[in-house]
Amino acid sequence: MLLAIDVGNTNMVFGLYEGDTLRGSFRISTNAERTSDELGMQIVQYYQFLNIETERTSAAIIASVVPQVMYTLVNAVRKYLCVQPLMAGRDVEIGIQNCYSNPREVGVDRLVNSVSAIRKYGSPLVIVDIGTATTFDAIDESGAYQGGAIFPGIKVAMEALFLKASKLPRVDIERPDQAIGKNTVQSMQSGAVRGYVGALTGIITDIQKELGGQARVVATGGMGRMMASYCDLIDEVDPNLTLEGLRLIYQENKELFSGSRLSPENRLLEAIEEV
Repeated sequence: MLLAIDVGNTNMVFGLYEGDTLRGSFRISTNAERTSDELGMQIVQYYQFLNIETERTSAAIIASVVPQVMYTLVNAVRKYLCVQPLMAGRDVEIGIQNCYSNPREVGVDRLVNSVSAIRKYGSPLVIVDIGTATTFDAIDESGAYQGGAIFPGIKVAMEALFLKASKLPRVDIERPDQAIGKNTVQSMQSGAVRGYVGALTGIITDIQKELGGQARVVATGGMGRMMASYCDLIDEVDPNLTLEGLRLIYQENKELFSGSRLSPENRLLEAIEEV
């Protein structure tokens, strides 16, 4: 069984695959202050909740944009699952042509998403990952990663407004029926959601033009489904895009994972390499 882990700025998403089938998934908040024992015990509890034995885990692959938590996460997986995880983009080639000026600057999750989306939806593509930050990724007709755009996530923008404007409250993210708000909360909600959808629409449209046509638009991320209900340009919503990409990368590089399972003695050794 494969454990795929997508480490984002807000959450770490864990997916348990048996062959091509996602048997279960769970989220744990991304917290650099958590110890490896705390994290490891949380992971084991989720395995128990899903009624899956930890001993069935034969390999683990990670895509991470948060280096600060990696030492803890790697040691948690080693100690509690007896598996040495490998890092996509470092230990395992992602397998996509990267046309960024400096390819190392691209977040590994964006490339993993691209692998998954191309396999499922073809190309050209615009991938919109709506989370702490919202990223837009452009895949050309040949399947090459061309680059994209980065925009603040709607939750980040709303929190900044709350912190910087002393009279404005925190509000739920939802779109009122009318654009003209009749109170402060409605006004903030209308401005936030309609403004965000306007930004999505504008950026997607410009990227589609630069790709030379009607590229298919795939949304993912924690708020992908909500925003897709407001943005007509989004064709598909795929919340497991990153996990699926990690599974595909694993399948293409199975030989690298042949020694992943650790003996009880080796699992207690610290992963001292820089991660």
